[in-house]
Amino acid sequence: MTELGFQSIIGYITVSIMLLLISFLFTSNAKPRLPNLLFATYLLLLAIDVSGFFSAGYLMVNFPNVDIFRWTLCLLSPPILYYYFVTVAYIDFRFSVRHILHVLPFLIMNGILLIRIYPEVGTEKVYFFNHHFQMLEMYFFQIIIEIQFIYYITKIFMVLKRYRTIYLENYASTASLVYKWLSQLLAVVFISHLLDVCRNLLRYTKYQNFLIWSDELVTVVALGMICWFLLKALSRPELFRGIDIKLIPAIEIETNLSSASPFRGIEVDNEISAKIVLLENYMTLQEPYLDPMLTIQDLANQLNMPVLELSLLINVYMDQHFFGFIGEYRIRKVMELLKDPTKKHLTILEILYQVGFNSKSSFNISFKKYTSLTPTAYRNS
Repeated sequence: MTELGFQSIIGYITVSIMLLLISFLFTSNAKPRLPNLLFATYLLLLAIDVSGFFSAGYLMVNFPNVDIFRWTLCLLSPPILYYYFVTVAYIDFRFSVRHILHVLPFLIMNGILLIRIYPEVGTEKVYFFNHHFQMLEMYFFQIIIEIQFIYYITKIFMVLKRYRTIYLENYASTASLVYKWLSQLLAVVFISHLLDVCRNLLRYTKYQNFLIWSDELVTVVALGMICWFLLKALSRPELFRGIDIKLIPAIEIETNLSSASPFRGIEVDNEISAKIVLLENYMTLQEPYLDPMLTIQDLANQLNMPVLELSLLINVYMDQHFFGFIGEYRIRKVMELLKDPTKKHLTILEILYQVGFNSKSSFNISFKKYTSLTPTAYRNS
């Protein structure tokens, strides 16, 4: 099998898998649809890029400008991936006109190519394809790619960091699944890009033939991981349950309040202590944590307390995340049920769902962290 044949097979397989996933995402009725559509668009751009394994030769001969334009489509991938992260994290995110600015690098690069590269024909075009990595326009192209990647990877990291903080402070359902999925996807994208950068830097060395082969293998492995992550995400609807975009971390709220009123008197401290006692009594007597989808807004409504006040009470004054606060009461309830001889007929799985957990792995981690024992070991002891 020739090298070209191997590249073609790799390209056909990967693009076929991508198109299958893309068609599924575009036709899926899962709510919300926007994250699926954005991820499908990202995969479509990636498929167009990978299609160069088997279409580049034909396009260079017959439609050279189409092939060059195909290269520039990679400048649309980072902003689309970024907004995929945003729409998964924030369920009520909406696009506006200003978001069109994210296509400027793509338009600028094609404008530069229109000056000298696109109009070339004949031997000049052939020379470009044979020496494009030495061309000034392509140097600029690579610089734009790297600046754009660093910019969006930083923004994605900030979205994930803020998402995790807000989710832990306001939601009691399993946040780690969404965060883990997005973090793993970000890691795959970052590693794939890093390998691509290394390939481009070493393209000028004597190892370029080895890099061409290894690049196809790495691309298939990375694609397989992304497909696995995607299928896992689609099998878990809770992964697409975002958070309210209007929410802000409690520490920012507390900072703003402190700057407006820097003095906290004894009366204020007593009032806070009284509300903490009220909250703890309500949690013990009414057991609202048994609701697996409990949010801080729900609990605030039950207490007839402003959600902002409750958020500060738990996340700042009690120095706990809402997620951990609710989880602690659920663990205590589990411990109570495991010690109850009349509940011996219940399996641990039945108990964890009964107290509000909706993930076995999340429950096991929380239980062992709180008791230093597994649920089975605790029950036997």
